[in-house]
Amino acid sequence: MNIAPVSFLGREVGPGRPCFIIAEIGLNHNGDLEIAKKLIDAAKEAGCDAVKFQKRDVASLATNAVLDAADARFPAFGSTYRQIREHMEFDRAEFKELMAAAGAAGLPFFCTPFDVPSFEFLEELGMTAYKLASHSLTNLPFLEHAAARRKPCILSTGMSTPEEIDRAVAIFKKASCPLILLHCVSSYPTPYEHANLRVMDTLAARYGVPVGYSGHEVGTLATIAAVSRGACVVERHITLDTKMMGFDHKLSIDPAQLKQVVADIRSVEIMLGDGVKRLLPVEQITRDKYHVSWVSKGAIPAGAVIGEAMLTLKNPGTGIPAWKKDQVVGRKAKTDIPADALIAESMLL
Repeated sequence: MNIAPVSFLGREVGPGRPCFIIAEIGLNHNGDLEIAKKLIDAAKEAGCDAVKFQKRDVASLATNAVLDAADARFPAFGSTYRQIREHMEFDRAEFKELMAAAGAAGLPFFCTPFDVPSFEFLEELGMTAYKLASHSLTNLPFLEHAAARRKPCILSTGMSTPEEIDRAVAIFKKASCPLILLHCVSSYPTPYEHANLRVMDTLAARYGVPVGYSGHEVGTLATIAAVSRGACVVERHITLDTKMMGFDHKLSIDPAQLKQVVADIRSVEIMLGDGVKRLLPVEQITRDKYHVSWVSKGAIPAGAVIGEAMLTLKNPGTGIPAWKKDQVVGRKAKTDIPADALIAESMLL
């Protein structure tokens, strides 16, 4: 299948291109600018291709009953869901500071808006590309609003049906908005038996767009496997410490793991190669040693017509190969050929 690449944050993303590695800082800054900057530095140090944050308009997020319900999960952030969510949000000045920090690190910066007010907030900041979460896949008016700007979007497909993805993708195609899909399992953390990485093949075949993987598993194996299966993008939540208080730390990877996963992805890409089967120069020594050539079974006198029964195949592979049998059988020996000798063209008439 011929899938066209998508230009995303200055890079071509698609089959045959290097995997685009996103460090998802998300909420793991815990509302603290200094933590956020340290995570940007970790992404830079690891060799990631971009950093991503999240933006929510808390009032648009849920009903008042949900927002004002008691929530004892993160007491340092607040005692209701609203308070916790508001604690996590950066304002315009803070976003500009983070964007400047990413720019200084040479990392493209983008964001996931969860609602129209947040999308417009990011538009005013000059965002050039977006990630839309699985949460938004069935929010069709929001998808229409995003697609109408025709800026490249990555859309996760967790907790959705094929029919729901059909409707979402149709919105972007109708608007001629560049789209990348991520296979995602909205389970935190995701057990390996639920990863189902072959879904990436299904999405690519069904929609004809670049496809990647958003991982929520513990560790990095599924992410590496996704790249070996052709993921054009991978996204992983990163944290300074998986034991920190907050929403996503336990399903995230720390700076050391991030550095290792980026190195492993780049190694996998080298291993995948270009798909062209060729005899490599480094193989020639082993080929010469272990391939077989035609060898005399017994002594063959000069002038004798050589029959197949007089020959066998043995190492090394530096003589006449098996497929050239007809270039040996039926010819006369030019000289006496001793037993167990590698047949050479110079021995034949």
